[in-house]
Amino acid sequence: MANVLSIQSHVAYGHVGNASAVFPLQRLGHEVWPVHTVQFSNHTGYGSWTGRVFDGQAVDEVVDGIAARGVLGTCDAVLSGYLGSADIGHAVVGTVARVRAANPAAVYCCDPVIGDVGRGVFVRPGIAEFMRDVAVPAADLVTPNHFELDLLTGRTTTTLPQVRDAVAALQATGPRVVLVTSLDVEDTPEDAVDLLAAADGRAWRVRTPELGLSVNGAGDAVAALFLAHWMSTGSATAALGAAASSVFGLLRMTAEAGSREILTVAAQEEFVAPSRTFEVVEV
Repeated sequence: MANVLSIQSHVAYGHVGNASAVFPLQRLGHEVWPVHTVQFSNHTGYGSWTGRVFDGQAVDEVVDGIAARGVLGTCDAVLSGYLGSADIGHAVVGTVARVRAANPAAVYCCDPVIGDVGRGVFVRPGIAEFMRDVAVPAADLVTPNHFELDLLTGRTTTTLPQVRDAVAALQATGPRVVLVTSLDVEDTPEDAVDLLAAADGRAWRVRTPELGLSVNGAGDAVAALFLAHWMSTGSATAALGAAASSVFGLLRMTAEAGSREILTVAAQEEFVAPSRTFEVVEV
C-alpha cells in the first residue's frame, strides 16, 4: 500500500480530476490524500456549472495542515492533473519539493493536461509553458496524450519512430517514465487506440479497440492507474498493460450503458481484475 497525494480538480457530480483518480487508487489498495484545486458541481463539458476555483495559497494551506500531522515523510507519490493557473502549478511543484525533502524516495507523476486533437489547447495562457518548463522537468512519470507530447516537444509525430524520438526528448528534460495515451500514428488502425510507455531506453505499445466514445475523465483515470501499477511493480511494461486493460473495461461498460459520465464505481472490478487483457509489445 502506498500513500498518494493527489492534487487535482474535483466535481460533485460525475467523475473527472480527483473524482476520477481517487477511487481507482483506493480500489487497488492505496491510501489517497486528495487536495482539490477546484470544487465544481460538474465538469465544464456540460457548458454550465457552479462552484469555485481555488488558488495556490489554498493548496499550500491544505498541504501545511497535512505536514502538521507529521506524515509527509510517509507520502510515496504526488499525482497532479489539470491546473487552473500557473499559481496552482507552482503550489504543486512546491509540494513535490516538500514531499521529496521528507521522503527522498517519493515520486511525482504529472499528467500534463493541455489539450487534445480536435479541441486544441484548452488551458489558460501560460499553462502549456509552465508544464513544459517547470512541471514536466520536475516529474518522474509523465502521462501526456499524443497531442500534448507533440506540443511539449515542439514536434509533429506521425510515425512510431518519430514518437519514440519525441519521448526520448521529453525524457531528456527530466522524467524517467513516459506514458503516451490516445496515440495515433500511421500504422494505428482506424478501429483501434494505441498507448505507449517508455523507460530505460525501451518502449512498449498496447493496442485496444476504439469504442467511439467521447467522455471526460478517462485520462485522469489512466494516469492514476498507471502510477498505481508502476508503484506496485516497478515496471512500465506491467503498468502499461494493466492500466490499458482496466481503462478499456471502464470505457466499454460506459459505452454499453450509453452514459455521458464514466462509470467509475460500477466498473470498479475492472480496476482489480480486468475482464479483457491486451498484449504489450516492445517497439
